[in-house]
Amino acid sequence: MLDLISEPVLVALVGLVGGVLLGLAARIGRFCTLGAIEDLFYGENTLRLRMWGIAIGLSVMGTFALSAAGLLDLSQTLYLSRDWNPLESIVGGLLFGYGMALAGNCGYGALARVGGGDLRSLLIVLVMGISAYVTLGGPLSTLRIWLFGASEQATNFPTLAHLAAPLTGASTEVTGIAIGAIILVLTLANKTLRHSASHLFWGAVAGLAIVSGWAGTHWIASNGFDATPVVTHTFSAPIGETMLYLMTSSGNSISFGTGSVAGVLIGSLIGSLYKGHFRWEACDDPRELRRQILGAALMGIGAVVAVGCSVGQGLSAFSVLSYSAPLTLICIMGGAALGLRQLILGFTPSI
Repeated sequence: MLDLISEPVLVALVGLVGGVLLGLAARIGRFCTLGAIEDLFYGENTLRLRMWGIAIGLSVMGTFALSAAGLLDLSQTLYLSRDWNPLESIVGGLLFGYGMALAGNCGYGALARVGGGDLRSLLIVLVMGISAYVTLGGPLSTLRIWLFGASEQATNFPTLAHLAAPLTGASTEVTGIAIGAIILVLTLANKTLRHSASHLFWGAVAGLAIVSGWAGTHWIASNGFDATPVVTHTFSAPIGETMLYLMTSSGNSISFGTGSVAGVLIGSLIGSLYKGHFRWEACDDPRELRRQILGAALMGIGAVVAVGCSVGQGLSAFSVLSYSAPLTLICIMGGAALGLRQLILGFTPSI
Protein backbone atom coordinates (compact mmCIF):
# COMPACT_ATOMS: atom_id res chain seq x y z
CA MET A 1 0.00 0.00 0.00
CA LEU A 2 2.87 2.35 0.77
CA ASP A 3 4.04 1.82 -2.82
CA LEU A 4 0.77 3.27 -4.13
CA ILE A 5 -0.01 6.03 -1.62
CA SER A 6 2.43 8.42 0.05
CA GLU A 7 2.78 8.12 3.81
CA PRO A 8 1.29 11.55 4.66
CA VAL A 9 -1.77 10.83 2.50
CA LEU A 10 -2.19 7.35 3.99
CA VAL A 11 -1.94 8.76 7.52
CA ALA A 12 -4.55 11.38 6.64
CA LEU A 13 -6.84 8.65 5.26
CA VAL A 14 -6.58 6.78 8.57
CA GLY A 15 -7.60 9.98 10.35
CA LEU A 16 -10.37 10.56 7.82
CA VAL A 17 -11.97 7.15 8.39
CA GLY A 18 -11.95 7.52 12.18
CA GLY A 19 -13.16 11.11 11.90
CA VAL A 20 -16.13 10.04 9.78
CA LEU A 21 -17.07 7.51 12.47
CA LEU A 22 -16.87 10.20 15.15
CA GLY A 23 -18.89 12.62 13.02
CA LEU A 24 -21.62 10.01 12.54
CA ALA A 25 -21.60 9.24 16.27
CA ALA A 26 -22.09 12.93 17.06
CA ARG A 27 -24.92 13.59 14.60
CA ILE A 28 -26.80 10.28 14.67
CA GLY A 29 -25.87 8.91 18.09
CA ARG A 30 -25.79 12.32 19.86
CA PHE A 31 -22.34 11.49 21.26
CA CYS A 32 -21.40 14.83 22.83
CA THR A 33 -19.25 15.94 25.76
CA LEU A 34 -21.21 18.98 26.90
CA GLY A 35 -24.53 17.32 26.19
CA ALA A 36 -23.59 14.43 28.46
CA ILE A 37 -22.59 16.83 31.24
CA GLU A 38 -25.80 18.86 30.85
CA ASP A 39 -27.89 15.69 30.98
CA LEU A 40 -26.08 14.62 34.15
CA PHE A 41 -26.40 17.89 36.09
CA TYR A 42 -29.67 19.32 34.78
CA GLY A 43 -31.54 16.46 33.11
CA GLU A 44 -30.88 13.74 35.71
CA ASN A 45 -30.07 11.41 32.83
CA THR A 46 -26.79 9.49 32.69
CA LEU A 47 -27.25 7.69 29.37
CA ARG A 48 -25.07 9.97 27.26
CA LEU A 49 -22.40 10.04 29.95
CA ARG A 50 -22.48 6.25 29.99
CA MET A 51 -21.86 6.29 26.24
CA TRP A 52 -18.49 7.75 27.15
CA GLY A 53 -17.99 4.84 29.55
CA ILE A 54 -18.59 2.41 26.69
CA ALA A 55 -16.20 4.31 24.42
CA ILE A 56 -13.52 4.51 27.12
CA GLY A 57 -13.83 0.86 28.15
CA LEU A 58 -13.67 -0.47 24.59
CA SER A 59 -10.87 1.89 23.56
CA VAL A 60 -8.77 0.79 26.57
CA MET A 61 -9.38 -2.88 25.82
CA GLY A 62 -8.66 -2.40 22.11
CA THR A 63 -5.51 -0.34 22.68
CA PHE A 64 -3.94 -2.78 25.12
CA ALA A 65 -4.98 -5.70 22.89
CA LEU A 66 -3.04 -4.01 20.07
CA SER A 67 -0.05 -3.72 22.40
CA ALA A 68 -0.33 -7.40 23.39
CA ALA A 69 -0.39 -8.39 19.72
CA GLY A 70 2.69 -6.29 18.95
CA LEU A 71 0.65 -3.87 16.84
CA LEU A 72 1.24 -0.82 19.02
CA ASP A 73 4.20 0.46 21.01
CA LEU A 74 2.62 2.37 23.87
CA SER A 75 5.84 4.25 24.61
CA GLN A 76 5.62 5.96 21.20
CA THR A 77 2.22 7.52 21.89
CA LEU A 78 2.05 11.23 22.71
CA TYR A 79 0.51 10.79 26.14
CA LEU A 80 3.11 8.32 27.40
CA SER A 81 6.22 9.75 25.73
CA ARG A 82 6.34 12.86 27.93
CA ASP A 83 6.43 13.40 31.68
CA TRP A 84 3.10 14.21 33.27
CA ASN A 85 2.57 17.57 34.95
CA PRO A 86 -0.55 17.42 37.18
CA LEU A 87 -0.82 21.22 37.23
CA GLU A 88 -1.25 21.22 33.44
CA SER A 89 -4.11 18.75 33.72
CA ILE A 90 -5.87 20.78 36.42
CA VAL A 91 -5.48 24.26 34.92
CA GLY A 92 -5.93 23.15 31.31
CA GLY A 93 -8.92 20.95 32.13
CA LEU A 94 -10.71 23.69 34.10
CA LEU A 95 -10.06 26.27 31.37
CA PHE A 96 -11.25 23.93 28.65
CA GLY A 97 -14.38 22.87 30.53
CA TYR A 98 -15.37 26.44 31.40
CA GLY A 99 -14.74 27.57 27.83
CA MET A 100 -16.75 24.64 26.51
CA ALA A 101 -19.76 25.73 28.56
CA LEU A 102 -19.46 29.33 27.35
CA ALA A 103 -19.07 28.26 23.72
CA GLY A 104 -21.88 25.71 23.95
CA ASN A 105 -19.73 22.89 22.59
CA CYS A 106 -16.24 21.42 22.57
CA GLY A 107 -14.08 21.49 19.43
CA TYR A 108 -15.31 18.07 18.33
CA GLY A 109 -18.94 19.02 18.94
CA ALA A 110 -18.49 22.33 17.13
CA LEU A 111 -17.07 20.53 14.09
CA ALA A 112 -20.07 18.20 14.14
CA ARG A 113 -22.42 21.20 14.23
CA VAL A 114 -20.59 22.82 11.31
CA GLY A 115 -21.33 19.65 9.35
CA GLY A 116 -25.00 20.28 10.13
CA GLY A 117 -24.91 23.85 8.75
CA ASP A 118 -24.30 25.81 11.98
CA LEU A 119 -22.25 28.87 11.03
CA ARG A 120 -21.93 29.93 14.67
CA SER A 121 -19.96 26.78 15.31
CA LEU A 122 -17.72 27.56 12.35
CA LEU A 123 -16.60 30.68 14.20
CA ILE A 124 -16.01 28.62 17.36
CA VAL A 125 -13.84 26.20 15.36
CA LEU A 126 -11.80 29.01 13.80
CA VAL A 127 -11.22 30.85 17.08
CA MET A 128 -10.33 27.65 18.92
CA GLY A 129 -7.85 26.61 16.23
CA ILE A 130 -6.16 30.00 16.25
CA SER A 131 -5.96 30.20 20.06
CA ALA A 132 -4.56 26.67 20.22
CA TYR A 133 -1.72 27.58 17.86
CA VAL A 134 -1.13 30.90 19.62
CA THR A 135 -0.65 28.89 22.83
CA LEU A 136 1.30 26.05 21.24
CA GLY A 137 3.90 28.02 19.31
CA GLY A 138 2.78 31.64 19.22
CA PRO A 139 2.92 34.58 21.64
CA LEU A 140 1.38 32.65 24.54
CA SER A 141 3.81 29.73 24.25
CA THR A 142 6.48 31.56 26.25
CA LEU A 143 4.03 32.19 29.09
CA ARG A 144 2.84 28.56 28.95
CA ILE A 145 6.39 27.23 29.20
CA TRP A 146 7.24 29.70 31.99
CA LEU A 147 4.20 28.59 34.01
CA PHE A 148 4.31 24.85 33.39
CA GLY A 149 7.79 24.11 32.05
CA ALA A 150 8.83 22.62 28.73
CA SER A 151 7.79 19.09 27.82
CA GLU A 152 10.34 16.53 28.95
CA GLN A 153 10.91 13.03 27.66
CA ALA A 154 9.21 10.53 29.96
CA THR A 155 11.57 9.12 32.57
CA ASN A 156 9.07 6.43 33.52
CA PHE A 157 6.04 4.88 31.88
CA PRO A 158 3.11 6.99 33.14
CA THR A 159 0.23 4.58 32.66
CA LEU A 160 -2.21 3.24 35.22
CA ALA A 161 -1.79 -0.28 33.84
CA HIS A 162 1.93 -0.28 34.70
CA LEU A 163 1.06 0.99 38.17
CA ALA A 164 -1.48 -1.78 38.74
CA ALA A 165 0.36 -4.66 37.05
CA PRO A 166 2.65 -5.50 40.01
CA LEU A 167 -0.42 -5.67 42.25
CA THR A 168 -2.22 -8.12 39.97
CA GLY A 169 0.77 -10.23 39.04
CA ALA A 170 -0.34 -10.05 35.39
CA SER A 171 1.38 -8.40 32.44
CA THR A 172 0.78 -4.75 31.67
CA GLU A 173 -1.29 -5.63 28.61
CA VAL A 174 -3.52 -8.08 30.49
CA THR A 175 -3.93 -5.56 33.31
CA GLY A 176 -4.89 -2.83 30.85
CA ILE A 177 -7.46 -5.04 29.15
CA ALA A 178 -8.87 -5.98 32.56
CA ILE A 179 -9.17 -2.31 33.57
CA GLY A 180 -11.00 -1.57 30.32
CA ALA A 181 -13.33 -4.53 30.93
CA ILE A 182 -14.09 -3.30 34.46
CA ILE A 183 -14.97 0.17 33.12
CA LEU A 184 -17.23 -1.45 30.54
CA VAL A 185 -18.96 -3.75 33.02
CA LEU A 186 -19.60 -0.90 35.47
CA THR A 187 -21.02 1.19 32.65
CA LEU A 188 -23.32 -1.60 31.50
CA ALA A 189 -24.68 -2.07 35.02
CA ASN A 190 -27.36 0.45 34.07
CA LYS A 191 -30.42 -1.48 32.85
CA THR A 192 -31.75 1.39 30.73
CA LEU A 193 -28.46 1.60 28.86
CA ARG A 194 -28.44 -2.13 28.16
CA HIS A 195 -31.82 -1.77 26.47
CA SER A 196 -30.78 1.21 24.33
CA ALA A 197 -29.21 -0.17 21.16
CA SER A 198 -28.42 3.31 19.83
CA HIS A 199 -26.42 4.38 22.89
CA LEU A 200 -24.56 1.06 22.95
CA PHE A 201 -23.76 1.11 19.25
CA TRP A 202 -22.58 4.70 18.91
CA GLY A 203 -20.55 4.56 22.12
CA ALA A 204 -18.79 1.50 20.67
CA VAL A 205 -18.24 3.30 17.35
CA ALA A 206 -16.51 6.19 19.13
CA GLY A 207 -14.22 3.75 20.97
CA LEU A 208 -13.43 1.93 17.70
CA ALA A 209 -12.46 5.23 16.07
CA ILE A 210 -9.83 5.85 18.75
CA VAL A 211 -8.35 2.34 18.39
CA SER A 212 -8.27 2.66 14.59
CA GLY A 213 -6.08 5.76 14.87
CA TRP A 214 -3.51 4.00 17.06
CA ALA A 215 -3.47 0.89 14.85
CA GLY A 216 -3.24 2.76 11.55
CA THR A 217 -0.55 5.28 12.46
CA HIS A 218 1.57 2.64 14.22
CA TRP A 219 1.45 0.39 11.15
CA ILE A 220 2.55 3.25 8.91
CA ALA A 221 5.30 4.31 11.35
CA SER A 222 6.59 0.71 11.50
CA ASN A 223 6.51 0.01 7.76
CA GLY A 224 7.22 3.42 6.25
CA PHE A 225 10.35 5.53 5.99
CA ASP A 226 9.08 8.86 7.30
CA ALA A 227 9.15 9.78 10.99
CA THR A 228 5.40 9.26 11.38
CA PRO A 229 4.06 10.07 14.87
CA VAL A 230 1.81 7.48 16.49
CA VAL A 231 -1.37 9.41 17.22
CA THR A 232 -5.13 9.18 17.35
CA HIS A 233 -7.99 11.66 17.52
CA THR A 234 -7.97 14.98 19.34
CA PHE A 235 -9.50 18.28 18.30
CA SER A 236 -7.49 21.24 19.52
CA ALA A 237 -4.15 21.76 17.75
CA PRO A 238 -5.33 19.66 14.74
CA ILE A 239 -7.98 22.29 14.02
CA GLY A 240 -5.29 24.97 13.83
CA GLU A 241 -3.12 22.54 11.86
CA THR A 242 -5.93 22.07 9.34
CA MET A 243 -6.37 25.82 8.94
CA LEU A 244 -2.63 26.18 8.37
CA TYR A 245 -2.65 23.37 5.81
CA LEU A 246 -5.51 24.98 3.87
CA MET A 247 -3.47 28.19 3.61
CA THR A 248 -0.04 26.63 2.89
CA SER A 249 -0.75 23.21 1.34
CA SER A 250 1.76 23.74 -1.48
CA GLY A 251 4.57 23.84 1.07
CA ASN A 252 3.05 21.75 3.83
CA SER A 253 2.14 18.07 4.29
CA ILE A 254 -1.27 16.70 5.06
CA SER A 255 -1.48 14.86 8.38
CA PHE A 256 -3.59 12.62 10.57
CA GLY A 257 -5.07 15.68 12.27
CA THR A 258 -6.21 17.30 9.03
CA GLY A 259 -7.76 14.03 7.91
CA SER A 260 -9.49 13.62 11.27
CA VAL A 261 -10.99 17.13 11.17
CA ALA A 262 -12.18 16.63 7.59
CA GLY A 263 -13.62 13.25 8.55
CA VAL A 264 -15.74 14.68 11.37
CA LEU A 265 -17.10 17.34 9.00
CA ILE A 266 -17.96 14.71 6.37
CA GLY A 267 -19.43 12.26 8.87
CA SER A 268 -21.55 14.92 10.55
CA LEU A 269 -22.78 16.19 7.17
CA ILE A 270 -23.83 12.66 6.20
CA GLY A 271 -25.45 12.15 9.61
CA SER A 272 -27.34 15.43 9.56
CA LEU A 273 -28.66 14.76 6.03
CA TYR A 274 -29.66 11.23 7.06
CA LYS A 275 -31.57 12.53 10.09
CA GLY A 276 -33.01 15.47 8.17
CA HIS A 277 -31.38 17.93 10.57
CA PHE A 278 -29.24 19.91 8.13
CA ARG A 279 -30.10 23.60 8.08
CA TRP A 280 -28.15 26.82 7.87
CA GLU A 281 -27.98 28.65 11.19
CA ALA A 282 -26.38 31.94 12.18
CA CYS A 283 -26.11 34.01 15.33
CA ASP A 284 -28.23 37.16 15.58
CA ASP A 285 -27.35 37.93 19.20
CA PRO A 286 -24.03 39.85 19.60
CA ARG A 287 -23.95 39.07 23.32
CA GLU A 288 -24.20 35.33 22.68
CA LEU A 289 -21.58 35.55 19.93
CA ARG A 290 -19.17 37.38 22.24
CA ARG A 291 -19.60 34.66 24.86
CA GLN A 292 -18.97 31.92 22.31
CA ILE A 293 -15.81 33.59 20.99
CA LEU A 294 -14.44 33.88 24.53
CA GLY A 295 -15.33 30.25 25.24
CA ALA A 296 -13.63 29.06 22.05
CA ALA A 297 -10.46 30.99 22.90
CA LEU A 298 -10.38 29.48 26.40
CA MET A 299 -10.87 25.99 24.95
CA GLY A 300 -7.93 26.39 22.59
CA ILE A 301 -5.67 27.56 25.41
CA GLY A 302 -6.90 24.94 27.87
CA ALA A 303 -6.56 22.06 25.41
CA VAL A 304 -2.93 22.90 24.64
CA VAL A 305 -2.06 23.31 28.33
CA ALA A 306 -3.77 20.01 29.22
CA VAL A 307 -2.26 18.27 26.15
CA GLY A 308 -5.67 17.37 24.77
CA CYS A 309 -9.33 18.29 24.63
CA SER A 310 -12.34 16.32 25.85
CA VAL A 311 -11.68 13.72 23.13
CA GLY A 312 -7.88 13.93 23.29
CA GLN A 313 -7.72 13.38 27.04
CA GLY A 314 -11.17 11.92 27.68
CA LEU A 315 -10.80 9.14 25.09
CA SER A 316 -7.37 9.02 23.45
CA ALA A 317 -5.25 9.53 26.59
CA PHE A 318 -7.67 7.34 28.53
CA SER A 319 -7.23 4.54 25.99
CA VAL A 320 -3.56 4.21 27.00
CA LEU A 321 -4.53 4.73 30.67
CA SER A 322 -2.36 7.81 30.98
CA TYR A 323 -2.14 9.34 34.45
CA SER A 324 -3.36 12.62 32.99
CA ALA A 325 -6.64 11.31 31.56
CA PRO A 326 -8.87 10.85 34.65
CA LEU A 327 -7.71 14.06 36.35
CA THR A 328 -8.09 16.15 33.19
CA LEU A 329 -11.53 14.69 32.48
CA ILE A 330 -12.70 15.43 36.03
CA CYS A 331 -11.41 19.01 35.72
CA ILE A 332 -13.12 19.43 32.34
CA MET A 333 -16.39 18.32 33.93
CA GLY A 334 -15.80 20.66 36.88
CA GLY A 335 -15.06 23.64 34.63
CA ALA A 336 -18.11 22.86 32.50
CA ALA A 337 -20.33 22.55 35.59
CA LEU A 338 -19.13 25.98 36.75
CA GLY A 339 -19.77 27.53 33.35
CA LEU A 340 -23.21 25.95 33.03
CA ARG A 341 -24.17 27.18 36.48
CA GLN A 342 -23.16 30.69 35.51
CA LEU A 343 -25.22 30.53 32.31
CA ILE A 344 -28.29 28.80 33.73
CA LEU A 345 -28.51 29.92 37.35
CA GLY A 346 -26.01 32.73 37.73
CA PHE A 347 -23.69 33.01 40.73
CA THR A 348 -26.19 34.66 43.06
CA PRO A 349 -26.70 32.30 46.00
CA SER A 350 -30.27 31.12 46.52
CA ILE A 351 -32.02 32.19 49.73
